[in-house]
Amino acid sequence: MANFSKSSVPQFSVDVYQNEYLPDGGREVSAIVTVTATGGGTVGTAVGASYAPGQGPSAGVAIMVDCSGSMDYPPTKMRNARDATAAAIDTLRDGTHFAVIGGTHVAKEVYPGGGRLAVAAPATRDQAKQALRRLSAGGGTAIGTWLRLADRLLSSADVTIRHGILLTDGRNEHESPEDLKAALDSCAGRFTCDARGVGTDWEVKEVTGIASALLGTADIVADPTALAADFTQMMETAMGKEVADVALRLWTPVGTAIKFVKQVAPTVEALTDRRTEAGPRAGDYPTGSWGDESRDYHVCVEVPAAGLGQEMLAARVSLVVPQPDGSVQNLGAQGLIRAVWTDDMVASTSINPQVAHYTGQAELAQAIQQGLDLRKAGDMDGATAKLGRAVQLASASGNADTAKLLAKVVDVVDATTGTVRLKAKVEEADEMTLETRSTKTVRVKK
Repeated sequence: MANFSKSSVPQFSVDVYQNEYLPDGGREVSAIVTVTATGGGTVGTAVGASYAPGQGPSAGVAIMVDCSGSMDYPPTKMRNARDATAAAIDTLRDGTHFAVIGGTHVAKEVYPGGGRLAVAAPATRDQAKQALRRLSAGGGTAIGTWLRLADRLLSSADVTIRHGILLTDGRNEHESPEDLKAALDSCAGRFTCDARGVGTDWEVKEVTGIASALLGTADIVADPTALAADFTQMMETAMGKEVADVALRLWTPVGTAIKFVKQVAPTVEALTDRRTEAGPRAGDYPTGSWGDESRDYHVCVEVPAAGLGQEMLAARVSLVVPQPDGSVQNLGAQGLIRAVWTDDMVASTSINPQVAHYTGQAELAQAIQQGLDLRKAGDMDGATAKLGRAVQLASASGNADTAKLLAKVVDVVDATTGTVRLKAKVEEADEMTLETRSTKTVRVKK
């Protein structure tokens, strides 16, 4: 990645929300870490990067379009996919490197070909849109091959931001789950990727798993006619990214351990197992690419027991970006997570509002996923209990979007108590939408 001058990237800030007070013998500290990036992309340029001031960082984008046989049922689906890809190409910023990949049981370069990326300009956009006419449906689905080709193409250009957009309409039937996982492991950290399922014949856990592994977004586009608007929005967001590979670095003192790290807004995303060691008692957790935006992370730290009146630094939070020479650039933002032992019962038993809110949002996502899995398995009592709890949590936290999606799967008798009845008939698109969007959270009310 390019070495940035300070004026070229967003200014990052870190805010920590926690109750630092622990009872005698208390060992667990929870904090919500809000990371905010503002003011990037307007002035300056990255040292050695290939873009002009004011145009943003150099970016490479690979658009992967499902061309399997099922894309012909109905025939309008393939046409909508072509139109959506054309709309995404029109949204590319001049100077962005890009490629279009046709995905079946093998991956094929649709444009520009030759194992390289094109550079967005009026002429190349027109050529790419002409090439889209060659997209036709036929063959199977092996998504890992699409991702590996995208990785090869994106790594062929000297760009700062590498991003993929992947569209599928079916299950990944022509390679093993192990092959897809190996491809995701190979691509993780090399580019980010948004994944979309069109129609209702695809597997939610596959699509969300791709987005999760590659730190992108996942969603359903049940109606293919909505693809163009969705692709345009995805590309606009990708064009707004200004710095890649940002890591949340946590340093802890001797005797202290990180129990878990998870992103909790705008979506729930577990990061604990993605830690890479970064020197003595420090570890980096990947957060992907950033534009002007704010995200929240829940950090839980286990501290050594201490006596009343003692206090300690439980963890120090900073933000770093890797450099080509193997070093890291510190983005200058820092936050401290503290622990103070007290015999004041009110202080030590109160839960910070941010921590309480996001603990509930994480439980909400889990309750939805478990409830839908139980429903599919035929355990209607278990499904009713879990989805009822989800309704209760969504209502209490003001997560109106999730509450609306839940109401398409259950009849809500009393949202406050979580009393619900499973609907006898549920549209497949409604169930898939609820599952796909289950990890979306609302910010805590300030």
